[in-house]
Amino acid sequence: MKLLIVSTSTVYGKPYLSYLEEECKDFFPQAGNILFIPFARPSGITHDQYTDKAKEVLESWGFRVKGAHEFSSPEVGCQWADGFFTGGGNTFVLANDLRESNYFDAIDAAVRSGIPYMGTSAGSNMTGQSISTSNDMPIVYPPSFKAFGWVPFNINPHYLDPIAGSKHMGETRETRIGEYHKFNNVPVIGLREGSWILVENDTYTLKGEHTARIFEQGKNARESAEINL
Repeated sequence: MKLLIVSTSTVYGKPYLSYLEEECKDFFPQAGNILFIPFARPSGITHDQYTDKAKEVLESWGFRVKGAHEFSSPEVGCQWADGFFTGGGNTFVLANDLRESNYFDAIDAAVRSGIPYMGTSAGSNMTGQSISTSNDMPIVYPPSFKAFGWVPFNINPHYLDPIAGSKHMGETRETRIGEYHKFNNVPVIGLREGSWILVENDTYTLKGEHTARIFEQGKNARESAEINL
């Protein structure tokens, strides 16, 4: 299995996907077909609008890109694909539309057979055991919170550290993940913007600018430059 689990598609002050250019060129087959999954629809944009955004960048890097919604069936779309890219947006909308479109099972089978998959933000949430550690509002009710389960942990993308001196009285990310662990024993990786995890079979390599924040039930949260659970 080959995955790129990315916290965000855009880091502050840089164009869309630009900081991932060399990683993507190494990750996906050269001049390959990338099936873009636009279902998370950030800010409610259409599937066509979202696909065009990804296509503009990825095709400038030498790939061919089509949206999942452009194919007559998930089977046809997945047969065309040499790789998958699922963009960010709302994780609950993404989980719902993957199942309603029947793409969930088709992508799962293709990735387990070795087709590379990159997900950013909402798309990265889908690689874990569930979407329960998303930061998104549940604006739709998907049939299941279960994700693809390709890795033995969940992701909290865009992970934010507490701000020293802040007078904000709401929960921190660490508090919310602690609440999750009152009811669940799945580890959670707090993945900061500008960082990603390269998965090659059972090897997990943290890449990018930052360490990760690792949360496990019954243990203190810890910083790590490695994904070691």
